[in-house]
Amino acid sequence: MKYSFIIPVYNRPDEVDELLDSLTRLTIRDFEVIVVDDGSPDQSGLIADGYARRYPFFRVIHKENAGVAAARNTGMDTA
Repeated sequence: MKYSFIIPVYNRPDEVDELLDSLTRLTIRDFEVIVVDDGSPDQSGLIADGYARRYPFFRVIHKENAGVAAARNTGMDTA
């Protein structure tokens, strides 16, 4: 992969959907999207899972809440 977009997610289902939808419209194709669900108790992780089922360049990691820095580091380790 040339580009990896790391998206930490916690309690923003309306914004998550809008953001992930915008990434599906990118004209470049050599990229991956790594969504790190940081233990979000709402539907944010499920929304991300839906994108991962529809688009092969999406990956979702579900983890216990540890804050945005830990979520970002998890995404970097995955990339």
